[in-house]
Amino acid sequence: MYTVALLVERALNELDADQLVALHEGLEEPVTYQLILPVESSTAALARSLGSLGSGDITPAVGSDVVLDAAEEIRRQGVEELAHSADLLRQRGQTVVETLTEDDPVRALLDIVKSSGAAEAIILTEPHMVKEFFGLDWSARAKRRLDVPTLHLLEHVPFDGQAI
Repeated sequence: MYTVALLVERALNELDADQLVALHEGLEEPVTYQLILPVESSTAALARSLGSLGSGDITPAVGSDVVLDAAEEIRRQGVEELAHSADLLRQRGQTVVETLTEDDPVRALLDIVKSSGAAEAIILTEPHMVKEFFGLDWSARAKRRLDVPTLHLLEHVPFDGQAI
């Protein structure tokens, strides 16, 4: 079995799924995608909410119920995006293992590569020009720490529209 660790920033679309599967056409062994989608942690949501209180904004007091509701909504949305992405790959005959993480995305990717024995890693993100310039993006951070080939692709962009 050929395992691909796949870190995505948001839900895949049809184009993303088609392109991912095309990258592995012709392999003699079946491919399993270890699909990772990060979501904001409840701690980060709480910090963001409390930070807005001290910013001088005129907002109603944010109680713990509101913060918990926001964190639960973020998680629910992440679960939906992960399931949608996995379904797109499964519709194309692929095996998918889903992971939703509140941890650092690169740390989660490193852990999945190690635990699954992934042969490669693919990172799909929106363009992040400043982070990429300074080497702070997920792809640059992962490439420095992984011992497997790592490919960075732009989400929702055809191959001929990006440098790969």
